Amino acid sequence: PAAAVASDLLAREVDFFSIGTNDLIQYTVAVDRMNESIASLYTAYHPAVLRLIRMTIENGHKAGIWVGMCGSVAGDLDLMPLLIGMGLDEFSMSPANILKARKRAAEIARKDVEVLVDDILSLPTAKEIESELKRRFPR
Repeated sequence: PAAAVASDLLAREVDFFSIGTNDLIQYTVAVDRMNESIASLYTAYHPAVLRLIRMTIENGHKAGIWVGMCGSVAGDLDLMPLLIGMGLDEFSMSPANILKARKRAAEIARKDVEVLVDDILSLPTAKEIESELKRRFPR
């Protein structure tokens, strides 16, 4: 999370950003994803996580660098429309997800999603964000 918050400063020093979502989520929401009693709180749909992702993408683009993503979120087909709308340049995922992700990405027009990003990120809970994405972009 500290790197995301300082991404405007870091962007001056690097050629690209690669957002590692597994650790970003864990440290942002302070939840050990391996602890079964609280693992349900570990979610990429948390508003703070998504705002950090957006901030990193925006700061990278302002500095003229591309921004990629690795980790489980990059292969989340329900989050993909939002990530495309935020301007994510590259998705790195397990080979098993690539064909489904390509199909999903082909169905999404970035210009149609960009206008919804602010509305979606203004929702106060992970559950509301996830529900709204599924409602607007059914699979």
